[in-house]
Amino acid sequence: MKLFTLAFAALLTTGSAFAADTVPASNVIHDKTGFFVHLDVAKVVSSTDTYGQCGVVPAQLRYLDHQGREHVLDYQVQGVGCASDN
Repeated sequence: MKLFTLAFAALLTTGSAFAADTVPASNVIHDKTGFFVHLDVAKVVSSTDTYGQCGVVPAQLRYLDHQGREHVLDYQVQGVGCASDN
């Protein structure tokens, strides 16, 4: 019985050690679009390239704020790839 209890305690200890190393999957903050949105941008990670696309297209900006947290901003932008656009 002591061996069973010891094995069970070892299993729980191992499981909790592995669980402590996991990183939450949703650590990215999704910002809301709208007028007068204050963005705390310290570093731009990536942005959508809209060159060669016509009309209004979806775009995305990924950036880090001054606390090091990653944000994602989805928005609409006018593409610059149409020859007939003025």
